[in-house]
Amino acid sequence: MAFEKIAFRASETPEAQTTLKDLTARYGDCDLAAADVIVAIGGDGFMLQTLHETLDVNLPIYGINRGTVGFLMNILEENDLPARLAKAETAVIHPLAMKALDVNGNTHKGLAINEVSLLRETRQTAKLRISIDGKVRLEELLCDGALVATPAGSTAYNLSAHGPILPIDARLLALTPISAFRPRRWRGALLSHNAKVRFDVIEAGKRPVSAVADHIEVRNVAQVDIQENRKIKLKLLFDEGHSLDERIISEQFVH
Repeated sequence: MAFEKIAFRASETPEAQTTLKDLTARYGDCDLAAADVIVAIGGDGFMLQTLHETLDVNLPIYGINRGTVGFLMNILEENDLPARLAKAETAVIHPLAMKALDVNGNTHKGLAINEVSLLRETRQTAKLRISIDGKVRLEELLCDGALVATPAGSTAYNLSAHGPILPIDARLLALTPISAFRPRRWRGALLSHNAKVRFDVIEAGKRPVSAVADHIEVRNVAQVDIQENRKIKLKLLFDEGHSLDERIISEQFVH
């Protein structure tokens, strides 16, 4: 597919801004409403920000790494950008929808491309009850927190918490504890992408917990519901031979 009209977005770092200036001088900068593709210049955090900010336009996004990690980005090559875009491989990502009820009875909603995580707010361990599709599966988990990750997010916080890496087309979610104290040997679960996950916070007043969906944080939650939203299809572009699927596979063989 030919992408002739490019809308550029860049983070505020000097490296990203310099690259933005160079690329727009060479290829122009199309208005978002008329663009065929978005090129996001920065790191993975900026890619997530761009995905959230451009949900309504439904354009594919090609990332150029001028950040720290760059797992969702491509390497910087200023020559032949249109040709690279035309040959790029597409990964489709479905985000998680979070609905969080706080201790005051207020409802908060958010979308997460990587994961929804619950985190203790104080020195006290969190106490969580976990239900899947309306059935309680774990009556009480004492922990620093827990998270539900998409395949795209399985190599991020989920991997750092010793969760499993999921192929991008696995149609699975990873449910992973964060520093589980009891039951100490529980390592989490693999769930169908259709699963409806509920966390109930036990002793929410004494043991406050936050819920985080990417950049949205809700403090002092009492109950959090999470499920995949398949109506939203986010399209990421990767250089030929360096697809997201290939990156996820390669990550499992890193020494």
